[in-house]
Amino acid sequence: MFEKLLAMKEKYQHMNAQLADPEIISDHEIYAALMKEYKILTPIMEVFAVYQNARQDAEEARTLLNESGQDAELREMAQMQLEDAKIQLEETEQELRILLLPKDPNDDKNVIIEIRGGAGGEEASLFANSLFRMYSMYAEAHRWKLEILNASPTELGGYKEISFSIDGEAAYSRLKYESGVHRVQRVPETESQGRIHTSTVTVAVLPEADEVELEVSPADLKIDVFRSSGAGGQHINKTESAVRITHLPTGLVVECQDERSQHKNKDKAMKVLRARLFEIKQQEQNDKIASERKMQVGTGDRSERIRTYNYPQGRMTDHRINLTLYRLESILNGDLDEVFDALATADQAAKLAGQNL
Repeated sequence: MFEKLLAMKEKYQHMNAQLADPEIISDHEIYAALMKEYKILTPIMEVFAVYQNARQDAEEARTLLNESGQDAELREMAQMQLEDAKIQLEETEQELRILLLPKDPNDDKNVIIEIRGGAGGEEASLFANSLFRMYSMYAEAHRWKLEILNASPTELGGYKEISFSIDGEAAYSRLKYESGVHRVQRVPETESQGRIHTSTVTVAVLPEADEVELEVSPADLKIDVFRSSGAGGQHINKTESAVRITHLPTGLVVECQDERSQHKNKDKAMKVLRARLFEIKQQEQNDKIASERKMQVGTGDRSERIRTYNYPQGRMTDHRINLTLYRLESILNGDLDEVFDALATADQAAKLAGQNL
């Protein structure tokens, strides 16, 4: 690891000089690519500098301890310096191991989230709306841009399904752990006897793929237009602005009717289709390479029950890492960072241990 870090340091110093070169500064494309890589290396180099200082302190302390004729006070100071340096080395080495873990190439991407009501009928649809609100408030708190791509509302204010994009710095790195089945336990408003019902909602988080990463041939697409409709006959569009795109090789079907413009609906539908095809492509690659199997807390199987929201107890439990928090209201209001931090830490720990959980 030390040799690898020394090579990275040399590269980092070279990049530092390049970023001051007027010729490179004038080329916006090269400068942007260089700055992106420089930003990735910076936190590693900052911790490595602390590691190197601690290593030097330890060597100096050992030299003093090995010299004969030192008085007791000087030896005591050297011993204290050595102990402090050892602690610093241990801490920074662990930090460096985490920083050097292979980075998920999708972490910096924007995301597309699809929420669908599962078991529980109307109550599941209402909770789908609660989850949409939760992610909306999280995005707003981080000043990320959210855009609804397609929605099927119900008469009582829920969603049979809703898909939306979130554009923001490293959005996928935070939201990728949300794929799976979310279970809710609460007394529905329509329940006269106060019985607790259990319903489920499925969430899929997809990294957004651009046209360069995933080329889709127009010959592989069947595009249909139709009149959009809403819950209870609301928002009915008299023009055929809604778009349905079928990807013939895979049979994937994407609809979008949220916009009044057929052109905008087609653009949104293509965005979702590319994200779904990108996910299929990634899954095929992961299946081929055993070492790249997904971690339990990673972008897990969307059929897996990952979390329970218990309203009577004010409790949220994430089953993958046995995390239970008794502040359900704030979580549903978008206060999710503690949950996401715990999931990321568990994911890092599993990768460091080399486990396929």
